[in-house]
Amino acid sequence: PDVVIEAQFDDNDAEHGQDHLQDTLTDDIKKLSLDTGEKGKAAGVTGVHRTKQDDGPKVNDPRLLPDEFLQRTAKVVFILEKKHSRAATGFIKLLADRNSELFKRCAMFSPVDHRVPRVYVPLADCPPDFVTKPEAYSQMLFICRIVDWKEDSNFASGQLCKSLGQAGEIEPESEGILTEYGVDFSDFSPEVLECLPQNLPWVISPEEMAKRRDLR
Repeated sequence: PDVVIEAQFDDNDAEHGQDHLQDTLTDDIKKLSLDTGEKGKAAGVTGVHRTKQDDGPKVNDPRLLPDEFLQRTAKVVFILEKKHSRAATGFIKLLADRNSELFKRCAMFSPVDHRVPRVYVPLADCPPDFVTKPEAYSQMLFICRIVDWKEDSNFASGQLCKSLGQAGEIEPESEGILTEYGVDFSDFSPEVLECLPQNLPWVISPEEMAKRRDLR
């Protein structure tokens, strides 16, 4: 794409001055550009390669480019609402480096959902015999909640909330999914239960049925 043009400078050019030389070079560049464009359109011409980038406007000032050549950019200035519950289901295991100081204080939590980062959790949150018998908890599901993620750390920091049970069973797996998505699955309060009909079995009265549309 870069074209080098050689110009011969002689005494005639010197007599007309530098401006004349510059005009001559400009004319030569225009002619060469036109010639190259015409040759590129001809079929079977070797040595002329045009790419998609060559078809676009070559402008240094981005303000002069059409909108289709611009990439919009933005910057996050504020977190309005945290949609994720910061809770995840996963497994705990010991850190790989047993000689590190972090090994004495933390364990590694690996979420089942790979979109969630791995988390350092305090050993105080883990079962008492986890350090001595980590293999006993290799298939045990836990709920961990992320509380922080420092800029200089590859892993987030969190707290173990509870043990769910063995992986693969319906109850632990279901509770883990509901917790991750922030679904309240606790029992209804007595106030809510009092709103339900107390005389069982309950049936819709004929008067109420007459006002309703039957979609059964």
